[in-house]
Amino acid sequence: MASWSLFNELESLRREIDEAFRGVGFARPLATTFLSPTSARRFPLINLSEDEGQVYLEALVPGVDPNQLDVSLLRDTVTIAGERKAPGERQGELVHRKELGFGKFSRTIDLPTEIDPSRTSADFRDGVLRISMAKPEHAQPKKIEVKIS
Repeated sequence: MASWSLFNELESLRREIDEAFRGVGFARPLATTFLSPTSARRFPLINLSEDEGQVYLEALVPGVDPNQLDVSLLRDTVTIAGERKAPGERQGELVHRKELGFGKFSRTIDLPTEIDPSRTSADFRDGVLRISMAKPEHAQPKKIEVKIS
């Protein structure tokens, strides 16, 4: 038999009220909406890594049409721009929650080194954009032989 607790019920009610009024009135610092100018999180979320000859960037862009993505490179920066379309609502539909964000986005990421735009490729699969960027010859580490005299 489950036990009833007044404090658990009040906490549950407080969470439901917070959810109902999220985004209404003054913005709360820890509860911002998708693509809000005050949002602490940037979109898209990324992973950035490198090896001796390549820089790899993975960006999460679920719900974005890959044909509408714009990826541009300039020296040591890459910019990803696009738009997540708002879901269509059906006539007479009653919406209980609307948490998935939508709108235009653009994010510029500083890369750890210059890249060679002519040797760059991008692949989109399962909502993840993967960009492989080759480092130019002058930016790759060179092995120098040490002579013993």
